[in-house]
Amino acid sequence: MRILLLASAFNSLTQRLHAELRDLRNTVDVHLAGDDDALRVAVRRLEPDLVLAPMLRTAIPRDVWSALTCLVVHPGPPGDRGPSSLDRAIQEGVTEWGVTVLQAEEVMDAGAVWASLPCRLPEAGKSDVYRNEVSDAAVAAALLAVERFASGTYTPQPQHGPTWRVPVRSRPYLRQEERRIDWARDSTDAVLRRLRAADSQPGVLDELAGGEWYLHGGHREPELHGRPGELLATRSGAVCRATTDGAVWIPELRRRRAPGGPETFKLPAVTALGGLLPRVPEVAAPLMPVEGHPAWSDIHYREDGPVGFLRFSFPGGAMSTDHCRRLLAAYRFAAGRPTSVLVLGGARDFFSNGIHLNVIEAAADPARESWANIVAIDDLVAEVLTTTDRLVVAALGGNAAAGGVMLALAADEVWCRQGAVLNPHYRLMGLYGSEYWTYTLPRRVGVAEAERLTDRALPVSAATAQRIGLVDRVLDYEPQEFGRAAARLAGLLAASPTVLDRIAAKKAAREADERAKPLAAYREEELAVMRHQFFSPESPYHALRSAFVRKRPAPAGTVATK
Repeated sequence: MRILLLASAFNSLTQRLHAELRDLRNTVDVHLAGDDDALRVAVRRLEPDLVLAPMLRTAIPRDVWSALTCLVVHPGPPGDRGPSSLDRAIQEGVTEWGVTVLQAEEVMDAGAVWASLPCRLPEAGKSDVYRNEVSDAAVAAALLAVERFASGTYTPQPQHGPTWRVPVRSRPYLRQEERRIDWARDSTDAVLRRLRAADSQPGVLDELAGGEWYLHGGHREPELHGRPGELLATRSGAVCRATTDGAVWIPELRRRRAPGGPETFKLPAVTALGGLLPRVPEVAAPLMPVEGHPAWSDIHYREDGPVGFLRFSFPGGAMSTDHCRRLLAAYRFAAGRPTSVLVLGGARDFFSNGIHLNVIEAAADPARESWANIVAIDDLVAEVLTTTDRLVVAALGGNAAAGGVMLALAADEVWCRQGAVLNPHYRLMGLYGSEYWTYTLPRRVGVAEAERLTDRALPVSAATAQRIGLVDRVLDYEPQEFGRAAARLAGLLAASPTVLDRIAAKKAAREADERAKPLAAYREEELAVMRHQFFSPESPYHALRSAFVRKRPAPAGTVATK
């Protein structure tokens, strides 16, 4: 079929549906909502069989949904209505949830149901849950609805028909007044629910260090205590704030926009506060935590016999210069341990999205910070590529993009969860890219496929990634189970009688490749192009980056380069 994906943004769910619908040999076009007349033009031009809206903040015009079947994915069970369904469910501590695909009608979320599936809501941030449990259910329900529509025989079920009457629960927009934290009264659990319900957007508005800030994300701190609301410590760019019965770590902050002022954006909390940060200690978490020790850290390492596990989890998958340097130090520690297999990643949600555009945008000299960031991530990738005394597995529990994909390709094997979406390109940010991609990507998929992936700049499903050789293994597990499944497989790999032969062959292959063309030559060639793009005034990168960070449309006339 010809399907038009209508979305308010080309977000993770829209990308995943785009990739999986194309895998099923549908012709798929994407239209970003916002201009009803432009939508009408797109419908007349494309003549779709079906309009599917995975993420929509505005209503579809009546003349469109009355002329075409328009299906809307709602992140809630049948009968649930409103723009803040998932936010309210997480803030209320709901654990069993669902996703509904319904037909667009006059009343929002009231149309006939084409498909619905249940899903769990674990104790995790809204954006994490949305990209994982909710996305799994949404994609399965949407594909089922598309199949039912294509059959021509299925009749969608009215929510208030003669055989099925669904209780209606309206969940209106969750305003900041309802999200607000009462530090003097709220328990750690209550604070975490509020933070998790707003982790990526819109954040929780609060007063901190003499200013108004949106708080983004939250993790439990079991040992530190203090006066409720007080800043107690910092760790890895996050700040720790006391609650009535404990404390929470807050990784990111966003300053409230002043009337008429420029748009603000999320930054690591310590970076955002800058000189406003009170004098508090930096409290490091152990890289190898004691068994059962629940201290939060964005990087940690553990071992199980001959297998080492280096896990990391950075907000939004973005890796700043500091993130890259700390991860490199942790990797070097892990590479010095007596293991034969090292698993890099394995956490749920994002693996990596490459350099940290927000931190770069906030820097006094964005070009210099861009350079520092790309050099730092190149150093990390080089360390992985030159590890020849053990096998390295990149375990992608979630999405990866740009330099994050290339970081994974530096490993000997790439495993990813079935629901992961990969974007192995840099073009949309006006960049050529580095991280040794000119060595690793053609080596895996061939020169022609590497050019297609980087030129077309389209998302790739896990299934397609495996088919073209971008990944080696796709693990069909729930988000919560992926890490354990990857650990079991890594244990089997380490126990294989051929593991030592594979390590020896890997070392010989690396030496042969180095003789043919040194890794330093790939890096030098890539960085020569990147230097020009970072430091040249006419480079589109800076305008594209600024628009991306501030969530504005890309400036007219900016041309992304290969």
